[in-house]
Amino acid sequence: MTILFDTGGGETLLPNAMKLGIDLANCTHLVLSHGHYDHTGGIAQMLAKNTHCSVIAHPFILSDRYSRHADRPVKRIGMPVNERAVLQQLDPVRLHCSLVASFISDNIGITGFIPRTHVFEDTGGPFYLDDTGQFADLIPDDQALWINTPQGLVVILGCCHSGVSNTVEYIRQLNDGASVAGIIGGLHLLHASAERLEQTIIYLKKLKPQFIYAGHCTGDDVIVKLRENLRDTAVGQFFAGMQIGTK
Repeated sequence: MTILFDTGGGETLLPNAMKLGIDLANCTHLVLSHGHYDHTGGIAQMLAKNTHCSVIAHPFILSDRYSRHADRPVKRIGMPVNERAVLQQLDPVRLHCSLVASFISDNIGITGFIPRTHVFEDTGGPFYLDDTGQFADLIPDDQALWINTPQGLVVILGCCHSGVSNTVEYIRQLNDGASVAGIIGGLHLLHASAERLEQTIIYLKKLKPQFIYAGHCTGDDVIVKLRENLRDTAVGQFFAGMQIGTK
């Protein structure tokens, strides 16, 4: 089984796969964390290389969406038009859209919708379903992947718009309260309030994962702060081509 989790903005998917000696035609599952352009931009390229893999996503993934920052123009941040068309034309047998958690093997699962139970969490930015900013986008399609290893759960995140505590606790709930060995992905703490960041650190201290490899929307300064505060956890920044394993 070979799983591709998100496709990035599309510009580097094929070149990086070639440099790493990864044949995308051998992929068995494409899992999409949510419908933002920087996570879905390479769908067309991927599916042109692979005519058999299953695609797993949340039903809301095709929605229009926008970001509205006070200091910059409104930006369309949904799935690119070409990628959307490819998904819409995909054989329904291959496209699996689900609101609920599902397993793709005995030890690997996808969360589906993640309940938002911790009140200090937020989606990480001014996101909307329309360009006028009338309808907030709570990004319900945000989902994560987990691997249940002998050392504990390894949680794979896209942007974690549901919040780290919400995501990890839901995955633990789905796995009878199992311990967490590691967290890998974007934590979307770049613009987090001081209170949210403090509460996240408190949660992670209590969780005590063996490692956290963060990047993308996490924020470089936040990674430094996590490293300073989580003395029992190996905290690092992930990068393209990095190989991570549990001992």
